[in-house]
Amino acid sequence: MSAKLLPHRNSLEQASDTSPTSMNKNNLPEEVSHCAHSIAPAKVVRGERAWEESHQLIASICRSPLLLGRSIATAELRQGLLNNLRDLGLNTVSAELKHDCCEMDLKRINALALDNSCDGVIAAGGGKVLDAGKLLAHRLSIPCITVPLSAATCAGWTALANIYSPTGAFQRDQVLARCPHLMIFDHGLVRQAPPRTLASGIADAIAKWYEASVSNGSSNDGLIQQAVQMARVLRDQLLLDGPEALKDQNSLAWIRVAEACALTAGLIGGIGGSRCRTAAAHAVHNALTQLKDCHEVLHGEKVGYGILVQLRLEEIIGGHQLAGQARRQLIPFLKGLDLPVNLEDLGLSNLSLHELHEVCQFACQKGSDLYQLPFPVNSSALLEALLGASDNGPVPVESTVTKRMAAS
Repeated sequence: MSAKLLPHRNSLEQASDTSPTSMNKNNLPEEVSHCAHSIAPAKVVRGERAWEESHQLIASICRSPLLLGRSIATAELRQGLLNNLRDLGLNTVSAELKHDCCEMDLKRINALALDNSCDGVIAAGGGKVLDAGKLLAHRLSIPCITVPLSAATCAGWTALANIYSPTGAFQRDQVLARCPHLMIFDHGLVRQAPPRTLASGIADAIAKWYEASVSNGSSNDGLIQQAVQMARVLRDQLLLDGPEALKDQNSLAWIRVAEACALTAGLIGGIGGSRCRTAAAHAVHNALTQLKDCHEVLHGEKVGYGILVQLRLEEIIGGHQLAGQARRQLIPFLKGLDLPVNLEDLGLSNLSLHELHEVCQFACQKGSDLYQLPFPVNSSALLEALLGASDNGPVPVESTVTKRMAAS
């Protein structure tokens, strides 16, 4: 099966910052002279029966691990993992998150780990569980083993954790000292996740290209240049294989897509570093988590919508026609995966302009990923892009905000 690929953004032509790179006292470019990368887990075991094949590796890393999980949907599966660990003779303690990766849970489970002299954390679940496990291990200075139970994010790979409030609102991210000691990507375990999680993972992974290319397309750092091009190849593969992967979990396309979402996307962030991870699409995600009505929407579902918002901003502010073309071609692809492309799909059609503007103000706060864009963005422009993310035509003369105000 073939698919028409979206137009490639020419990173050299689209780059807005062409000023010379500043030099340091050693006459080296400032942007590449002081980089520390946590690129990948120390070891990755992937494939069918990867969990069983990793038993001795796990036992060599820790003897008294804490097994961390959360979802009721994976409780039976995690009980099986717990039984396996105890059959290995490991003194394993089980714990569950009550919320997302939040300080309330982290403090409670940190105390449990200390009380039981745990010497490792095994995080088995989705992105929030994996982030919490990595962060606990980081704070306790013990090894972390990640066992993704879906391909919804690349959290099982990275040296980064997102921290949320007990109600699920994004608060901040934290860079960790290292990637996990071991990542186990067991195809049999991941296949048990709902197809919706894989679709969400596709949206999150393709965002790597749209965000990295616009924020770092003009970088002089060779690793960043290579990471950006990896992100382009990743996007192309997901556009080609994504629909088939969702139709047939036993296909080679499913393996390529699942590993692209959970492994390759993380590798790109590791090679490119902090400047090659997120931009406006993730800033939109972070802002949407502030809304209670959006908490049941998956991470990648919000990020996918955020890609459309970012491309709309590139149209409105950057004046990039290719961004508009890419956005209009991406919409049917996302729809084909049952991913949201507008506020109605997100369950937010009843929000007032005032409420939406508050979302935009959060996205525009100091330190936001939004400022990775090569042009200034204010909350009014972001609101315009939020409302017009799925518009099929070019940028209208009359503001979408003006139209909505007139209709209200």
